[in-house]
Amino acid sequence: MKIEERASTHVYRQKRMFTKEELEARERLCVHEQPPYCNAACPLKLDVKTMTAAIAGGDFDKALGLYEKITPFPHLLSAGCEAPCEGKCKLCSLGEGIAIRELERAAIAYGSRTRSRSLLRKKNTKIGIFGGDLFTLFLAGELAKKRYPVSLFCSQTDGDALAASCAPDFSEAVRTATARTLSNLDIEVFWNTDPSQAYRQHSCQFDLTAAAFSVARQLFPEIVPDEAVMVSREHHLITGPTQGVLGAAFGAKKAALSADRLAQHLDPSNTRGEEGSVETRLYTDLEGVLPSLRIAVSGPDSAKAEALRCIQCQCDVCIRGCAYLRHYQTFPRLLTREIYNNVSIIMGDHMMNKPINACSLCGQCSVLCPNGYDMGEICHIARQNMVTTGKMPLAPHEFALMDMLFSNEEAFLCRPQPGHQQCRYVFFPGCQAAAIAPATVRAAYLDLCRRLEGGIALILGCCGAICDWAGRYELYDQTAAFLDNALAQLGNPKIIAGCPTCKKELSSHPGLEIAGIWEILEQIGLPEKAHPPARPVALHDACGARGDPRTQRSIRTLAQKLGCHVVDTPYSGDQSPCCGYGGLTQYTNREVAKKMTEACLERSDLPYLSYCMACRDRFAREGRESMHLLELVYGTSADHCPDISAKRFNRLRLKQELLKEYWHEEVDTVQLGFTIRYAPGAEALMDERMILKSDVIAVLQHLRSTGEAIADADTGLCITRARLGNVTFWVKYQETEDGYLVFSAYSHRMNVVNRQ
Repeated sequence: MKIEERASTHVYRQKRMFTKEELEARERLCVHEQPPYCNAACPLKLDVKTMTAAIAGGDFDKALGLYEKITPFPHLLSAGCEAPCEGKCKLCSLGEGIAIRELERAAIAYGSRTRSRSLLRKKNTKIGIFGGDLFTLFLAGELAKKRYPVSLFCSQTDGDALAASCAPDFSEAVRTATARTLSNLDIEVFWNTDPSQAYRQHSCQFDLTAAAFSVARQLFPEIVPDEAVMVSREHHLITGPTQGVLGAAFGAKKAALSADRLAQHLDPSNTRGEEGSVETRLYTDLEGVLPSLRIAVSGPDSAKAEALRCIQCQCDVCIRGCAYLRHYQTFPRLLTREIYNNVSIIMGDHMMNKPINACSLCGQCSVLCPNGYDMGEICHIARQNMVTTGKMPLAPHEFALMDMLFSNEEAFLCRPQPGHQQCRYVFFPGCQAAAIAPATVRAAYLDLCRRLEGGIALILGCCGAICDWAGRYELYDQTAAFLDNALAQLGNPKIIAGCPTCKKELSSHPGLEIAGIWEILEQIGLPEKAHPPARPVALHDACGARGDPRTQRSIRTLAQKLGCHVVDTPYSGDQSPCCGYGGLTQYTNREVAKKMTEACLERSDLPYLSYCMACRDRFAREGRESMHLLELVYGTSADHCPDISAKRFNRLRLKQELLKEYWHEEVDTVQLGFTIRYAPGAEALMDERMILKSDVIAVLQHLRSTGEAIADADTGLCITRARLGNVTFWVKYQETEDGYLVFSAYSHRMNVVNRQ
């Protein structure tokens, strides 16, 4: 098995990630942009959520501006609006919803607007409106806002009389404000006229005309609807119902849109969008929201207090739970579109590669989302697509892939239990367990050999999750075939997995029977060395066990048998977040990986108990006391935060020691012939840069064969290099009596060529 780097002159192939229909179907699952329940209930499209937030922040001017966008007569509408939005408030399910109508009135009472004359050029289409009711009043205002020359014919004597006629049950203050607003609008009003007679005399002067229902009954007896009527010279246009203040305002808004389209010689019935109230698919999680009572609005302070009760409905359960989405400050639908566009680029910079590779592919979002939106699946498909088309460089995943090959080549071990040709079981602890806790792997294997009948084989290697996460499907198929062949040599025994991710990956192989070691221990009981921790521990569920309730139950049963006082944290079970190792995030984006680890640890201050060695290691690196369940079962301890070189050394040493002690096979070791020591801080720097000690050894061996190095006269140090695979490694060193003292190392993918 080998991995090839993409050539810099590679000609990209093109393969669609999704069809347009598939993309849109996935995007529809995300309801983040769906309107809040109150917004959706308002036929006038008032942004109630934003208005409430503005009032909560004391910005009554902004709140007023939002309200004035939906109506030319805010006093009139707020006084008589039936407020269907209030009944849809999500807080109604807990008690009392927000007093939205009172907040609208507060915005009008305490907000102010600096009015400037519209810069829009006045339009040429003349519109005549006949009648003096709520509908015609709102319509005249709507059309005036659109800068149409409007003439209003009504029987009332002045603005006060018109307001009193339209709103007889409203306060004098509302009627006065309505009359004042009318006088400020650019509307020519003909008072004290008979609208029907005026229509017959003057309608020919206008390009469009509109009539109130009472007028329409007289003018058009043959089409008398229970609605207002708008007429053009070629059209009879029937608008929506006008019952009530809100109905009149909504009917006027619809009629104004129709007039606008007719004025542009467009069909008024087409491309109108969603009018009126709409159904929303928004999901709002009310967990942790406490019921509260309405606060009587009597001034700015009480209005702010009432507005602060608003929970600002939004669907953000995935963002709250996922450190990856929080880092990129976006929601799945938008991120999916950006990833899709990135994958579709034929030539050019693929700016979304880093976000694509930063996802842990853990599937937490699919559990949290009410519609099952799986951002990890999107990123996984994108990686596979870009590998297929040659658009995904090897660099982000190369170290992890080479580490997997090391586990399945140099450190690989496949043996039946001594004394058995074929075995009933095979223990597969996983590459991370062998790298981090070799003593625990040894103890577990020996215990299984002692207490299970039929023979226990052992396979030390990688299940293939790494190349699966990297999207290297060809390498994954090779790895699967390699492991299937090894299992076949053992007689296809039942696999006892020591890692939930290994169990998940190997379960995809057809014809294999697999169980977790925790399930086996639950059946045969605990060994004598088992001991619980001295104090309560927080249980972290591995993301590899998501959707595996049997594993989650078995782990808790074992912990209980051990005598552990286990505390389930928020986001436990299937909702558990990834520690930062999954999906190779720690290799491709350490910043995001660190945030993932921190998000896991924020759930509790207790020591952490896990059943995945990668999780145990990640938590320990952040300074948290961390333990693996098998350490408690067997009374062993994992190495404390081994670096990348120590992890490889642990795997190799475990293989060599087991071969020698239990299979009595001698393993040849290579003597360097020189010593290598490291200056303080050098090993930590190498670990951060993902440079192995074996890389340094290879570079120094190359130095000894070529003698090529650069001397720094100021420091007395030398620098040498060697090309290893796709990477050039540089080592800064000082010669000693018996070898070398290494001060630092770095690498890059540049190929340095000597030209004679």
